[in-house]
Amino acid sequence: MKKKLYTREEFEEFRQDAALRMVTDGELCKESLKLLNRADSYHWIHQTTWFGQPVLNLAQDMFAIQEIIFETRPKYVIEVGVAWGGSLLFYSTLMGALGGEKIIGIDTYIPEDLNRRLSAYGKLSERIVLINDSSVDKSTIQQVKGIIGNCREVMVILDSHHTHYHVLQELCIYSEFVGKGYYLVCSDTIIEYLPEEQIHRPRPWGHGNNPATALDFFLKQDDCFEVDSKLESKLLLSCHPGGYLKRHRD
Repeated sequence: MKKKLYTREEFEEFRQDAALRMVTDGELCKESLKLLNRADSYHWIHQTTWFGQPVLNLAQDMFAIQEIIFETRPKYVIEVGVAWGGSLLFYSTLMGALGGEKIIGIDTYIPEDLNRRLSAYGKLSERIVLINDSSVDKSTIQQVKGIIGNCREVMVILDSHHTHYHVLQELCIYSEFVGKGYYLVCSDTIIEYLPEEQIHRPRPWGHGNNPATALDFFLKQDDCFEVDSKLESKLLLSCHPGGYLKRHRD
C-alpha cells in the first residue's frame, strides 16, 4: 500500500485533530495522571538535564516552553525559582538562536557554586542575571524593572514557593510585566490533581492550597489572560495543566 505523503499544512491539520481526540480521551488522561503520580515517587522530573545542569521539570513542558519562545520571541525571560540552573541555560540557548536580551533568574537560595557553574558557559552565561532575594520583595521588583525598563516583550515562568498566597502574589506582580501576545506560565498546578497521600513530598502546600487554586482566583479577577488550550491539548504529560497563559489584551 502506498504511504500517503502529507503537505506541511495537511500534517499540521492532522496533528491538531489527533491532539484534540487525545485530550478528550478521558481514560487516557486518567492513566497519564496515574503515571505522573507513580513516577513522581521516583523523582522522575529530576532526571532531565540541559548542558549538564538539572532541569526540575518534565521534558514535555520544556518543549512546550520552547514552542512559546520560538513563536513569541521575547526579549526577556523571567524565571522565579531557579533550582539547579538548567532551565536558565535552556532559555539562554534558545535566545542565542532566536535573539533576545536577558534571562532573569530569581530565588531566595542561590549558592555560590551555582553562580560558578552558571558562569562557566561563555555567551550563554552572559545573558543570565541572577537576583538572590524573595520574588515578592520590593527591592527584587525594582531590580527587574531596572533590567527590562519599559519593555513588555517578556515571558514569565513562576516556579518557586507553591502555596496559594505566595503564587497569587507572584501572579499579581509579574503579570504586569507581560505584554499582549506574550506568556505567563504558572508551574506545578498539577498539585491540585494529584492524590493527597503523596507522603514522599512533605510540603506546606497541597489540595486547596497550591498554584492551581491561586491561578483560578487570579483569572476570576483578571480577564486579560487566557489559557492556551491548543498548546496544552498535545502535551498529555504536564506539570502545569491550565498554567500556560497568554495575554490577549492589555
